[in-house]
Amino acid sequence: MTFPASCKIKSPLAIAIAAAGLGASGLASAQGQGDLEARLAELEQRIVAAERRADAAEQRAELAERQAEDRLSEDEIEARLARVEEKADSDEGFTFGAYARSGLLIGEDGKSTEGGPYITPAGGLGGAVGRLGNEPDTYAEAKLNYRQRFDNGAVADYRLMFADGVRTSNDWTAEESNLNVRNVYVELSELPSFTGAFEDASIWAGKRFDRDNFDIHWLDTDFVFLAGTGGGLYDVQLADSWKANFSVYGRSFTDFPVIEEADPNENDTDSFIYTVNNYFGNWQWMVNGLTAADNDMRLLESGDSAADDGFHTMVAYHGDSFFGLSDGNFKAAVMHGQGLGAEVKGLGSNGDLTEEAASTRVALYGTTYLAPKWRIAPALMAETSEDRFAEGDEYRWATVNARLANELTDNFEMQYEASYQYLDFDPAGFKGRNAAEGGYTRFTIAPTFKPDVGGFWQRPEIRVFASFSDWDEELNEFSDDDAFGSEGFAGSQWAFGVQSEIWF
Repeated sequence: MTFPASCKIKSPLAIAIAAAGLGASGLASAQGQGDLEARLAELEQRIVAAERRADAAEQRAELAERQAEDRLSEDEIEARLARVEEKADSDEGFTFGAYARSGLLIGEDGKSTEGGPYITPAGGLGGAVGRLGNEPDTYAEAKLNYRQRFDNGAVADYRLMFADGVRTSNDWTAEESNLNVRNVYVELSELPSFTGAFEDASIWAGKRFDRDNFDIHWLDTDFVFLAGTGGGLYDVQLADSWKANFSVYGRSFTDFPVIEEADPNENDTDSFIYTVNNYFGNWQWMVNGLTAADNDMRLLESGDSAADDGFHTMVAYHGDSFFGLSDGNFKAAVMHGQGLGAEVKGLGSNGDLTEEAASTRVALYGTTYLAPKWRIAPALMAETSEDRFAEGDEYRWATVNARLANELTDNFEMQYEASYQYLDFDPAGFKGRNAAEGGYTRFTIAPTFKPDVGGFWQRPEIRVFASFSDWDEELNEFSDDDAFGSEGFAGSQWAFGVQSEIWF
């Protein structure tokens, strides 16, 4: 900011107020004390309105003291207030984010019915099907974040997230609630003492979802889900086109039977996931080593030894077009794991895997516009595994899903979703389950209302829907404890309902 030569301002505090832009007039002469106080109050309001929580009172006191001692030059005042204004315009302060869905699922007999993306026998292994018109639950996440920027430029982020999910339709659900703290951690970034490869790096510690998890929204499933309690170092620039994250996460296996030789009071163990996540442009290469001391003391129902270590890796590509064919985006990944790493999605979450367990999964999805008012989002996910829970078991499944939307007005569109899953399971007698092979098919039509159409990621939405699902009879015999084969739910099912979904 510069001033005309004719402006002779003797008060540094008046210069400070003028530098903050709190009044372009009156610069040529000193103002009364009341005018000064009003302008300072306006500066403080601007800072508060920007959620800056800057210590305005301290700033004013220091400026007044320096004025009295006549030690601040005009340039010093301008530089000082420029920093205050920069803080006021930054993203420092408190923010709130959320995800939520809630809906009612009604069977063709007018009663409640089974549902959910993990409804098929493959659901227990992560084999999801399409979620549109297939969710009878209420689930909500509340994300509370506070960002603080220090005078030396360093940034501290504190993040807290609560989540709850219930399947009851009651207004008061305390007895069924699964309220949980899913994130509570601190992350430090832009640290001035970090230089070289660490110049743009950040460090964190606490309980969290890994920042770089990514999912297939249409199936309500992550490609890979890394979470727990631990710490890490993000965004280390190892080369011009090579950035890496390093982390360790802890999880716990609890309340399981142990072999006779083990201490009966020691029926829990911790698993640790050591991760290196590498990024080369659009490519991602993730490597994980897993260990769980004494997990081989776990008594598996099959009689096999549980794994106490494992390995997992994923190669993924994050595309900025629709498979190079049109505008849009896509993501694709292949994952492989052995031992404890054979749970290729929820890393370190399953202690019932055998030492010889091995799994391989592929997944991809994309989104694009077929025409100005028509958009489509196809997805594919498939997995094969063996020796997973018992020697000689085999599990193979594949899901193909597509969501189609037709934007009819600014606030209304028709959504359609088709989903098919094929599975071939031989559990080798694990938990008394039977071999099964067959397919599951579902189709949904959902008139949808929203404030503004214009993409798959626009929310909130309110949907009404009708869904038809059917499956091969043999799948009803796989297990006595899953939805298939339960009374009144054996195939050729209609379901109707209404649902809202929001995120911000």
